[in-house]
Amino acid sequence: MRRLAAAGLVLGLLSLAGAAQAKKNVIFILSDDHRYDFMSFIEAAPDFLSTPALDRMAAEGMHLRNAFVTTSLCSPSRASILTGQYAHRHGVVDNSSPVPQGTRFFPRDLQKVGYRTAFIGKWHMGEEDDRPRPGFDHWVSFRGQGVYENPTLNVNGRRVERRGYVTDLLTDYAVEWLQSQRGSKAPFFLYLSHKAVHAEFIPAPRHLGRYGEAKTRFPATMANTERNYRGKPKWVREQRYSWHGVDYPYHGQLDDFDGFYRRYAETLLAVDDSVARLLAYLGQHDLAKDTLVMYMGDNGFLLGEHGLIDKRNAYEASIRVPMLAWAPGFIRAGTVADTLVRNIDVAPTLLALAGADTSIATDGESFLPLLRGRPRRSLQREFLYEYYWEHAFPHTPTTFALRGERFKYIYYHGVWDRAELYDLEADPEERHNLAEIPAFVGTAKTMHERLFDRLEADNAMQVPLRRSHWQAGERLLGK
Repeated sequence: MRRLAAAGLVLGLLSLAGAAQAKKNVIFILSDDHRYDFMSFIEAAPDFLSTPALDRMAAEGMHLRNAFVTTSLCSPSRASILTGQYAHRHGVVDNSSPVPQGTRFFPRDLQKVGYRTAFIGKWHMGEEDDRPRPGFDHWVSFRGQGVYENPTLNVNGRRVERRGYVTDLLTDYAVEWLQSQRGSKAPFFLYLSHKAVHAEFIPAPRHLGRYGEAKTRFPATMANTERNYRGKPKWVREQRYSWHGVDYPYHGQLDDFDGFYRRYAETLLAVDDSVARLLAYLGQHDLAKDTLVMYMGDNGFLLGEHGLIDKRNAYEASIRVPMLAWAPGFIRAGTVADTLVRNIDVAPTLLALAGADTSIATDGESFLPLLRGRPRRSLQREFLYEYYWEHAFPHTPTTFALRGERFKYIYYHGVWDRAELYDLEADPEERHNLAEIPAFVGTAKTMHERLFDRLEADNAMQVPLRRSHWQAGERLLGK
């Protein structure tokens, strides 16, 4: 009997080990401020842009071309990715809010089912707080926004000064950690979070000037014409003369918009190189068939749309992000998914992939069936967008929106201005505000009521107020 029991125990342990080995490894790559259309395989991308590694992910995997964030701002979006929750629920409502006590991030649940985990890169929740967080066995980060060159890093709680370009250095750390896992039977989860392509744009030295002679192409809505601003809220036109507007960007410290545009594209090149290195590593070590690589941006970035730059608002270039998924033999090559996907869906998806339960009350839902080629029609594709006014960047008002597959309704809180309604099928550039057009007043009213029904149901009717001591116009670029 003892021999049988012992044999049973051995078989059970072997079974568990096999199950652990069968779990997919995951590499999640997050870029910063990367526009959804700045990948060279996309028809709308600038003609001069080249992103061969991202193009490869799309050709050999899936392009989720309708991916969005629920708050277009660094910290809230990152918290939404890690919790699967809207900002009003997780509480990281701006870039200086601390992570509330008791917040749980989904990698802790991956650890519970046997994953080895690492976080490498930009954390940026709690502003300057870069200390190692629960859920990660290995930690490399930096304070706040960090710097592009010669960063001081927090490596597992120890300050380390490094020489070099930050995108390359973070990729070095990522590859080194992957190498350290080679003898392990446990699946791994690597979260690589780049500083790039955040302003102010500083390309890697090898890429500086690559697009110096490139012809830039600006959006039609950038022109300061009555036609472009007909029906737009007053704050939009006024913002074009502010820190985040094309006519007075960074309060006059940026006088070359064409150069700004080109440097943005050049700074992206090192991110593409990073992706190429990781894919190459997986191929060299026979890990590709066992690994899901997911790439996305933390928010979009306007480059002149409606006379604006940056993000925060609810326009498409601000809230729409690049998203790619690559897993040879698991995701059918060359798939293009039209299903609307949100940043709050990432955590439920990766938890489902790992077979992990969670105590997090997620707002998102798994799109794992979509990755497997079995999309299911959901009733929840319309999502809530929220942005809360910041004292540091007071140009954009508190914004709430509902974005569905056809219509988007935008409501502004705290300013005396008009709401907006767009038919995105007929008007993808959001040029024609339908909110006051008689034929669409009913649609606007219905969406307005639905928006507030959702906010009330989530107990999200309290607009947060935060202490702040500085504004963007008081600082110089590069400081």
